[in-house]
Amino acid sequence: MILYGSDTSPYVRRIRIYCLRHDITLDYRKLDIFSEQGRAILNQHNPAQKLPFLLADDQAILDSNVIARYLQHKFSLPHLNWAQENLLTIINACNDSLVELLLCQRSQFDTDDDKLFFNLQRGRIAETLRVLDQSCHENVFLNCEYIQISLYCLLDWIRFRSLFDLTPYTALEQFYDQWQSLDEARLTDPRA
Repeated sequence: MILYGSDTSPYVRRIRIYCLRHDITLDYRKLDIFSEQGRAILNQHNPAQKLPFLLADDQAILDSNVIARYLQHKFSLPHLNWAQENLLTIINACNDSLVELLLCQRSQFDTDDDKLFFNLQRGRIAETLRVLDQSCHENVFLNCEYIQISLYCLLDWIRFRSLFDLTPYTALEQFYDQWQSLDEARLTDPRA
């Protein structure tokens, strides 16, 4: 199995951590999607033009969540229930909005501007973080490793990119501190 991705992508990192925690061997290949060669590989395997994607069993498996389901099925790992799928959707919505804002910043847009698109993204981020913080207070994440990994990767990416102030979210901060000390977090740290 070959996982194509970027060290800085929280979506790629969640798969890498998940595989480390379950001793799943992957051939991890970094892909620079902004280079001509990287773009060609991306276009060849993933028409959505997103990372990560996994080449396995003579097919390309697209999107981190689909890859996780594939690995869960292949290695007889626990699957997510509907409540966990909903939490993952909330994590992904937050992450997607942050990615959109980062891309806009890199395109030299003023993301603090009072514009509908930016307002919607900031509102979604604040609301999803509020819900995720509350879920941490209620220990909702304790029964699903993939959700915990996905949440940790989101929080670390927010800090890595300096995208949002997490200090008001005390349960998320505690959760982050617990995960930050794990070997898998250190081995996949994009800062290294």
